Amino acid sequence: MDRIQGISLFIRVVETGSFSKAASSLGITQPTATKHVAALEKRLGSLLLHRSTRGVTPTEIGKIYYEKCKTIIHEVEDAENLAGLLQSEVQGKLNISSSVAFGRRVLTPLVLRFMQEHPQLQVSLNLDDRYINLVEEGVDLAIRMGRLSDSSLGARFLGLNPWVLVATPEYLMQAGTPSIPSDLSRHTALIYSSVQGDHRWQFTGRDGSNKSIQVQGPLYTNNLSALLSATRQHLGIAALPWYVAHTSVQSRHLKPLLEDWTMPAQEIHAVYSSPRLLTSKVSKLIDWLAGQFKGNWWAREIGS
Repeated sequence: MDRIQGISLFIRVVETGSFSKAASSLGITQPTATKHVAALEKRLGSLLLHRSTRGVTPTEIGKIYYEKCKTIIHEVEDAENLAGLLQSEVQGKLNISSSVAFGRRVLTPLVLRFMQEHPQLQVSLNLDDRYINLVEEGVDLAIRMGRLSDSSLGARFLGLNPWVLVATPEYLMQAGTPSIPSDLSRHTALIYSSVQGDHRWQFTGRDGSNKSIQVQGPLYTNNLSALLSATRQHLGIAALPWYVAHTSVQSRHLKPLLEDWTMPAQEIHAVYSSPRLLTSKVSKLIDWLAGQFKGNWWAREIGS
């Protein structure tokens, strides 16, 4: 292992707090990682890491060395990217993460189209609803919905994910059609447990007025496909992202409701581990994705 690789290994150990996680992310064994860090400490004549059963933490000298090493690696990556930016092709491995529903319905076809345009790109696409640590899991780019909390991560706004209130014509014939938000308190609601306030739905009128309505119903789920299925089976009214509801609305299986009112739209962000330095392949993918989420993007054939 050369000196740059050794520095990269030390950085990964500090950031993950684990020799095994660092070794796994770099494709080496834990004993190899431990051996190389020990050799590094011997060469420097200083203890860089505290080892304990609870994990690995940097010593005071290790913290200083870590910050210097990060600067070195960034400069090396920057120099390599300068050469890459001169090339028109996007190539190499790219690890991408997204939530399950958005990833399956929207991001996957977009990424596949991007791969067709850049055949030398290799993509690992991970769809998971849990909140992952980009650094620990070696993710180059994550697509996240909603407002971002303050962090050391870099981010770029891509567009908006609007929501719509829907029900089947069959349900509306039986239960009636709500004309104002307060009518919803008398209807059966199918509730998504992640956004839109759970049991309390928020609305904004064309005049800027705001309404908050308490709803109730028999289904409470964190899965949008389950929510769509229940709605199409006439079980009640649901708030769905337009990208989930659009095909069913277009085929008239579902009908939009309260069209004079809007529900809060989610922000769509591209999130990456370094706010200062982006590789060419990540930067070009972000630029390309930003062009896909303009206007009524959910009404177009995704990936076309």
